[in-house]
Amino acid sequence: MPRNIPQQWLHGFLDVCLLCLLADRRDYGRGLVERLAEVGFDEVPGGTLYPALLRLEKQGLVRTEKEVSPSGPPRKYYELTDLGLAAMHERRSAWMQFRAAMSAVVETPTGTHAPSGGM
Repeated sequence: MPRNIPQQWLHGFLDVCLLCLLADRRDYGRGLVERLAEVGFDEVPGGTLYPALLRLEKQGLVRTEKEVSPSGPPRKYYELTDLGLAAMHERRSAWMQFRAAMSAVVETPTGTHAPSGGM
């Protein structure tokens, strides 16, 4: 996960990250971990990654296919289904709205938020 970011945030946003990565190209578990690391996430543990991928598969958003590996056992590749691509677009749009709202709150200097109109 990004440096100094709480673990629970990763659990909340990993699905959308995986959908976006898989929209670019299909990949296997270790490849996804490496791609997440390339953009600044610490190593995502298998105990976090694989349950997320299984959840996406059960929802019909991802399908799997095993292929021969150049080294070692066959690799399980993950790719988006049409439903997964639609979900990726929807969740990415929701993320953009959420990010804008969060930025409006956290990037405002402390003490300058408008009063809530109560007392």
